[in-house]
Amino acid sequence: MKTMTCEQFGGPCGLEHHGTSADDVIKAQDQHLKDAVAGGDATHADALSDMKGRWRNPIGGMGWYRRTKKEFAALPES
Repeated sequence: MKTMTCEQFGGPCGLEHHGTSADDVIKAQDQHLKDAVAGGDATHADALSDMKGRWRNPIGGMGWYRRTKKEFAALPES
């Protein structure tokens, strides 16, 4: 199990996401951003927009995805 925070994904808070794979924490961050914005937290709106934008640009999005997977792999087990 490894941990990444909202801030590590470019978000504004220190909420921790735990998972056994990079995909687990990426999905958790995506849901966190959606939930925060839907709940009226405007501080997460830019990060949500960035996250959505990555997937609209497949080449740039895949670069981000590969970097994030490498960052996750380098993290210590928690």
